[in-house]
Amino acid sequence: MADNNRIKRINEMEASMERVNKVVTVIREHLNRLGNLSSDIEKLQDYYENEWREDFEADERGELPKDLKRGVLSEDALFDLLEETERYMDCM
Repeated sequence: MADNNRIKRINEMEASMERVNKVVTVIREHLNRLGNLSSDIEKLQDYYENEWREDFEADERGELPKDLKRGVLSEDALFDLLEETERYMDCM
């Protein structure tokens, strides 16, 4: 006869394993997608290291159109994105 505590434990562990497996599967898929963006990541890194400051300063001087999308000129946003991307790429 089966031990009810053992069955309960196995059911709980099975449910935990299924939840974790679903998330790991999604993470793996997204890491693969991130890997496919390596050329974009390299472009952003090169831009940040070479031309970003010039564009940032031009924006500060008011030389860019007011309606220009400029999220990339936010130093913290771009730097943080590149740092986070590097951490994720290390997981691959």
